[in-house]
Amino acid sequence: MSFSGFIVQLINGLASASSLFLVAAGLSLIFGVTRIVNFAHGSFFMVGIYVAYSLVERLSGALGFWVALPLAALIVGVLGALIEVVLLRRIYKAPELFQLLATFALVLVIKDAVLWLWGPDELLGPRAPGLSGSVSLLGRQFPSYDLFLIVVGPLVLGAVWLLLTRTRFGTLVRAATQDREMVSALGVNQAWLFTAVFALGAMLAGLGGALQLPREPATLEMDLHTIGAAFVVVVVGGMGSIPGAYAAALLISEIKAICIWLGVVDVFGLSVSFSKLTLVVDFLVMAVVLVWRPWGLFGRPQAPSRYVGMQEEPLRRPGKAYLVAAAVLGLLLAAAPVLTAQSPYTTVLLIDLLIAALFAASLHFIMGPAGMHSFGHAAYFGLGAYGAALLVRSLGLPMELALVVAPLVAAAGAFVYGWFAVRLSGVYLAMLTLAFAQITWAITYQWDSFTGGSNGLTGVWPAAWLADKRMYYWLTLALVGAGVWWLRRVLFSPFGYALRAGRDSVLRADAIGIDVKRMQWAAFVVAGTAAGLAGALYAFSKGSISPESLSVGKSVDGLVMVLLGGIQTLAGPVVGAVTFTWLHDTVARNTDYWRAMLGAIILILVLLFPQGIAGPIKQIFDNMRDAKNTKEGTA
Repeated sequence: MSFSGFIVQLINGLASASSLFLVAAGLSLIFGVTRIVNFAHGSFFMVGIYVAYSLVERLSGALGFWVALPLAALIVGVLGALIEVVLLRRIYKAPELFQLLATFALVLVIKDAVLWLWGPDELLGPRAPGLSGSVSLLGRQFPSYDLFLIVVGPLVLGAVWLLLTRTRFGTLVRAATQDREMVSALGVNQAWLFTAVFALGAMLAGLGGALQLPREPATLEMDLHTIGAAFVVVVVGGMGSIPGAYAAALLISEIKAICIWLGVVDVFGLSVSFSKLTLVVDFLVMAVVLVWRPWGLFGRPQAPSRYVGMQEEPLRRPGKAYLVAAAVLGLLLAAAPVLTAQSPYTTVLLIDLLIAALFAASLHFIMGPAGMHSFGHAAYFGLGAYGAALLVRSLGLPMELALVVAPLVAAAGAFVYGWFAVRLSGVYLAMLTLAFAQITWAITYQWDSFTGGSNGLTGVWPAAWLADKRMYYWLTLALVGAGVWWLRRVLFSPFGYALRAGRDSVLRADAIGIDVKRMQWAAFVVAGTAAGLAGALYAFSKGSISPESLSVGKSVDGLVMVLLGGIQTLAGPVVGAVTFTWLHDTVARNTDYWRAMLGAIILILVLLFPQGIAGPIKQIFDNMRDAKNTKEGTA
């Protein structure tokens, strides 16, 4: 550690902050006006660098290089406008989480489109003409291009600020950020305003990607890596605040730079690697900011939308037809290993489907009846999986006892994380759960001596009497069935009624003496326990466990399952889990472009079934029951 190294790292942090700000500013603008949590924003960043690469190759020379970067941003802006007009305009009145599902499907489609156009290899662009060298700072060499990036960030911030504060378009955007329904009532063409804002946001993301061309290679993983960091910046800065986005990008980038400068430091006799903290420091900052200031550093509480969405119907106890159908399904599932004896893989797939169903049902428990959106539910799945693996490997517990204790490990995690999370609501609650999940992931990823680090833990096999996959399947069927039944019983208990009362109206529930926050906290623990059981079953079914089991991707899979099946029905998460897992497995085995096909299927389902797959089925049964009741009443 030296003073010159400290200064250089701070300057390097400024360059990183500029890149991060460009993509976060677009995301913040889009959310502020349209209220869409645009999961595909990282894809615009990725497309920006790929398009810039192709343009630089075609427009040769120094002039061609510098023309290619803004041209790539314009092309991405046009792409964003097309997506908004063709797809997003049709789902603006859908619930926010359904919009999230649609943008997630876009991520899959765009990724495979890029794979098809540019191939799987990393593409490294040329150095920037005129800025390919370095300058000497305090005896150290610093890239000239990074100094250029440091200037670009404030310039774009100033340009966007002028656009928003000195033009009629900016006035409308700021008004829509505060109250978009009122802007529409004043005669403003809301559709075209949304299109323009979406295109501007996509263009900023594309510019951020294009400017990275001389710094890093273009890869297919840039979309999800970028969107996570951008979400953190937007939330820390405050949704819809452009200066907040820049301040948050600056704060996070500088903290990361200082961590790199510190390196490994002895703290009270323990060696602490601060450089490894760069994987999680942004989520640590986000967790601290959200606990201290729930609306972000520069944000303000949002005006409630006047669109209240579809009214939730009260839960009904199952009728005879439902119970008979469930019994028949249970018998078929019990007989499945015998009926598919010639196809052992079917048994393995059925185990995966059952585990996914329990994981999705546990997430639905807090998202549907409790009304709390979680982007980090994989944390409890992973805690259960790692808990089971460590109990067997480190403590030598029998597998049967580990299956009992591991869900309690996940419940303990939910107990701690839930205490903080229930103090927030909406997107901020979702982002705090994501932060906790990422912190948990980072601990398992880097604690090599305990969790096996990035390699995970192997040799986590079930007991000898469960070595036959069919026996393990029947155990999984019994435990998953018990888990789903338990969640359902809880929903029809006084606790479940109180939980739904708090979701429907916090004020009214509080007025009749319900401690809503405590109910929600308990719901976190219940859902975490069920997710932990699913994780423990997963660990023994695969024989190993890795940090992927509690990554962002796993949490997103859970969200897709719940939303695909339908959040307003109890059977929805099970239907969604089976559909998504089966589609994922089937499509991935039949085409290299499985993401695009899966994304297209999800988009079609989103447009055709806005209540999820289980919604129309439930509506048919409800209509039949109402017709029968009416007929009996008439007679």
